Amino acid sequence: MPMTCRISLHAAGAALLLLTAPVAPAVERAEVPEQYQWDLASLYPGEPAWVAAKQDLSRSIPALRQWQGRLGESAAALLGAMSAWESVSLGVDRFYSYAFQLSDQDTRVARHQQMKQEASQVYTDFQTAAAFMRPELLAVGREKIDRFVAVEPRLVQYRMFFDDILRAAPHTLSPAEEKLIARAGTLAQTAGTVHSVFTGADLPYPEVTLSTGEKVRLDAAAYSLHRASPVKADRDAVFKAFWGRYGEFTRTLAATLNAHVESHVFAKDVRGFGSSLEAALFDYNIPTTVYTRLIEDVHANLPTLHRYLRLRQKIMGLPQLGYDDLYAPIVDRVALSYTPEQGMALTLDAFAPLGADYVAALRKGYASRWVDFLPTTGKRPGAYSNTVYGVHPYQLLNFNGAWEDVSTLAHESGHSMHSYLASAQQPYATASYSIFVAEVASTLNENLLFHHVLDRTEDDRTRLFLLASYLDTMRTTLFRQTLFAEFELRIHEAVERGEPLTGESLTQLYLGLLRKYYGHDEGVVHIDDAVGAEWAYIPHFYSNFYVYQYATSMIGGMLLAEGFIGPQAVKSGQAVKNRDAYLRMLSSGSSKYPVDLLREAGVDMTTSQPFDAAMREMNRIMDEMERILARQQG
Repeated sequence: MPMTCRISLHAAGAALLLLTAPVAPAVERAEVPEQYQWDLASLYPGEPAWVAAKQDLSRSIPALRQWQGRLGESAAALLGAMSAWESVSLGVDRFYSYAFQLSDQDTRVARHQQMKQEASQVYTDFQTAAAFMRPELLAVGREKIDRFVAVEPRLVQYRMFFDDILRAAPHTLSPAEEKLIARAGTLAQTAGTVHSVFTGADLPYPEVTLSTGEKVRLDAAAYSLHRASPVKADRDAVFKAFWGRYGEFTRTLAATLNAHVESHVFAKDVRGFGSSLEAALFDYNIPTTVYTRLIEDVHANLPTLHRYLRLRQKIMGLPQLGYDDLYAPIVDRVALSYTPEQGMALTLDAFAPLGADYVAALRKGYASRWVDFLPTTGKRPGAYSNTVYGVHPYQLLNFNGAWEDVSTLAHESGHSMHSYLASAQQPYATASYSIFVAEVASTLNENLLFHHVLDRTEDDRTRLFLLASYLDTMRTTLFRQTLFAEFELRIHEAVERGEPLTGESLTQLYLGLLRKYYGHDEGVVHIDDAVGAEWAYIPHFYSNFYVYQYATSMIGGMLLAEGFIGPQAVKSGQAVKNRDAYLRMLSSGSSKYPVDLLREAGVDMTTSQPFDAAMREMNRIMDEMERILARQQG
């Protein structure tokens, strides 16, 4: 059964920006004013209530087994089982979220860590107790379940839940075979674990001496920091040392990646899918054409990327742009600073195109302490949004007052409002949603914030900073993530053809993609041979066709935003209509499959329409940057 705690980690755009934002000195949580802390009392008034809830769950979870063998008995029996499952699942959601969010407040508190472990065990117990439902529903079959739904209206709310399970029937094996595949699935996680342990603990990272005379051990964190150095010689030294060291271990890391891909091909074969890509996209019913269209669109629009890269070279004043120059700041940082109140006010103003009701609900959420704002000692880093059905969304931030922190607030507020609207309009079974649409809501809000602030900024230096920051986010999200997606597709296709993945073959494939995307042969960006080892560093390759969604979400959000803030939409009177269609999508949860939801909102992800909108945005930004540069030079 799917996990129903709706946690959305802010893993792409602004989460990366947080690493480069100014970091305020951490304080103890007791020193933080109450209005900057989330209110967990909405989940439980305190730990005694949480302990009592655990006792209740210890009785209700085992009781689910009373329905085993009865799902095909009658419509009434199926409704009874689903009602019992829903009641327990709601309780587990709340129980789990309270413990994890309490732990995230201060990871040093031993009791909170213990509670988190207890919550994980309760969730595992729930999964185990409910494990009979999926195979039993498959055995009952679509015909009988459809008949039950027809005679019992209260089962209609579970129609998508049933369909998600029943459409997997052609790819589902016997119970004994499924048990073997489940065991194999556990083993399949080993490759990613080995990669993580080796690169995190055992890889002998090199040392470099910077231009300041400082000696630095280049682990992953230090590499991320120093690759953005404004000193060209330091960037060169960092890249040469870091990728040289990774290059020494490509044979070992190729073996782990090969094992990981082999596990996907094994699963594809035994379940009867046409490809590993088809198998991976099956869960959310995403057509493979969405994935391949994205890659084709990127190839067709590489001249736009190259235009940006040449603009970057011009601004940085470099005779030749190297791969190591892509992480250096393109313009000087502007000292934009915001209090939490200013950040909230700015996001609320920026979201005005989404309508008064949307803004009012979010304003009330801010006032009701949905957000845990400030960094404190022991607090989990990064940002996320989590919603418990029947309660409200929660946001964890580490707000230091930089522009990137306001962007993160906008991003996570997009997730929170998506959950708020879906929970208000959908029954529990369809109130959650896939990552494919989740990141549309968050990146669209970032887009609205960017345009709102840009439209009200007259200072050229600040405008140039905002434009350059957003432009580089587009590069890393649309082009870099798609490069990753193409590499992932190509290595799966290679193993499907029976070709082993070796350190040499992976490096040559990755190097070729880098040089194609970044225009090496055209003299746009020089890519050294050593950088071909970068594939060995990327942890995303140990997910399963995941990263493409960063790009699809951004382009989908840009097309939607263009529909209600674009001059043409406003002039034609279509802006409100387009906005309402988007809000209906947010309110629909998972009542339809994600591609269908987006299509009804005006975004057909199987076409080039969304990517075309992103390229219009990217070129508009570069046009404006060039106008500013011309004024400065004139």
